[in-house]
Amino acid sequence: MKRAPAASKASTSASVRTKTGLDADAATRIVLASLEDDKAEDILALDIRGKSSFADMLVIASGRSQRHVGALADHLVQKLKEAGASNVRVEGLPHCDWVLVDAGDVIVHLFRPEVRAFYNIERIWSAAAGPSALPA
Repeated sequence: MKRAPAASKASTSASVRTKTGLDADAATRIVLASLEDDKAEDILALDIRGKSSFADMLVIASGRSQRHVGALADHLVQKLKEAGASNVRVEGLPHCDWVLVDAGDVIVHLFRPEVRAFYNIERIWSAAAGPSALPA
């Protein structure tokens, strides 16, 4: 059985993240405004700077139905791109039970309420970070 060659240290650095063109605070403001405008429920923003290598902010919110979760994600991606974000990635749109929007330094999890209660990811991160107060 052949093994793949080992990756170089430069390519495996944990600090390498995809940049979207917006800083974490600006992207978080856009995300929160979009979710509030579209009537997302139970919006939670967690500052995970220094606690994680993959993002600075984690935003968790619920939609009332699969259609609502899909609309929240679509509008969010559109608003981020209008603000100058590039390379925003989305996972989970076909089913819309749990949609993840990767905006570089900001990761957004959009759930149906039952799915959010089942996975309870805010409990996982609550020990690592507290709710964030963003500068105005």
